[in-house]
Amino acid sequence: MNYVLQKHEQYALINIKETEGEGAFATDLETLSRELFREGFHNLIIDFTPTKTIDAAGISTLKKINMLCSRELGLMVLVSDDDNFVDQLIEGKIRDVTILPTVEEGIDAVFMNDLENEFGAESDDFDDEDFGEDGFTKSEQP
Repeated sequence: MNYVLQKHEQYALINIKETEGEGAFATDLETLSRELFREGFHNLIIDFTPTKTIDAAGISTLKKINMLCSRELGLMVLVSDDDNFVDQLIEGKIRDVTILPTVEEGIDAVFMNDLENEFGAESDDFDDEDFGEDGFTKSEQP
């Protein structure tokens, strides 16, 4: 697989330089993503701008990568402005997939996801004083 990798503090950007996501593409992409996960990258932006087609193995690999990102509260963003390619991705039924037309929008989505995770973690933190004697929070009391 021909690609360019850029590592940033909050995400890794993989610029795919292939016009077809077939053959060894899926295996190479899975190997690369696993290495990035081991390095602590849970937000991946995969730029498919020149790519026109992807096979079933490629879709399956994207499903795995998406699941791994989600499990770590990260985000996988697929970038393409090719309507036919985007239709292939949608038909692949990748759960909660984020497909955007530009890398810049993908970067914004990563930052928004991180902010949502931070705010969500803060609002879920309850102290013992938040609970009454009956074990309910003040808003849950019958």
